[in-house]
Amino acid sequence: MSADTGRVGTAGGSAPAAVTAQQSLGARLGGWVSGGAVRVFLIVVGLFWLVPTVGLLLASLRSPRDMAADGWWQVFTEPSQLTFGAYETLLENEDITGSLLNTAYITVPATVLVVVIGSLAGYAFAWMEFPGRDWWFLAVVGLLVVPVQVALIPIAELFGALGIFGSVTGVVLFHVGFGLPFAVFLLRNFFAEIPRELLEAARLDGAGELRLFVRVVMPLAGPAIAALGIFQFLWVWNDMLVALIFTDSGSQPITVALQTQVRQFGNNVDVLAPGAFISMVVPLVVFFAFQRQFVSGVMAGAVK
Repeated sequence: MSADTGRVGTAGGSAPAAVTAQQSLGARLGGWVSGGAVRVFLIVVGLFWLVPTVGLLLASLRSPRDMAADGWWQVFTEPSQLTFGAYETLLENEDITGSLLNTAYITVPATVLVVVIGSLAGYAFAWMEFPGRDWWFLAVVGLLVVPVQVALIPIAELFGALGIFGSVTGVVLFHVGFGLPFAVFLLRNFFAEIPRELLEAARLDGAGELRLFVRVVMPLAGPAIAALGIFQFLWVWNDMLVALIFTDSGSQPITVALQTQVRQFGNNVDVLAPGAFISMVVPLVVFFAFQRQFVSGVMAGAVK
């Protein structure tokens, strides 16, 4: 009996020791992961990620002769190479300045319309009862998998019949149509997480559906709307395929204008660098300006 007791005691005593050893190893690993080594690694990765942006900025501040002679990193040893002459040339190029305005004319309405219509539709799918609601929502979700390339020719023929092919209006409508399925899907799921009691209390106070949507739902949906707005803005601003097909020389955005300038690279290299930097820095500014709302919107619903 004493021998058995000793064996049991030995076995029982070794297990906690092993568990303690494993816990201490896990604790050490957890401390290392959350420590300074990982932070330093992430900072290094972030700096490498910024190298193309910094390089393009410095290249845009050099003369064409300097750019043809050596790389942009030479400005660190010869700061006198930096000049704003390329941006002055850019402002004198009507093709680039006009394309920047066209990009704003396309991106802003396409983003605003998707956010407004998507918000209304998302609220309707989440909290309003109407015939076939679930089936209509399944149809909207199914549209998420439809590739853009499938609709290019049919919509081009439709826009031609309507007389809006080659105009800014046609490009805006195309982006709105293909941006709405994702917008409705995202906002419907976010609106569905709003407590029903909150909406019922507002209804008891006499609020109609429109007032309920504007005064109660929309203030709570700020993070989700910010995330959707950033997604849509980036997609439309950086688009070239749709713009290349549905625009002409008078309505082309900056992406198409730069692609056209590349064909004459030897003659206008001083325009390409600043134009490309402006085209890239605007989405970066928008993203960092709404970074917190974007993260909150993406993580909405991930934690109960």
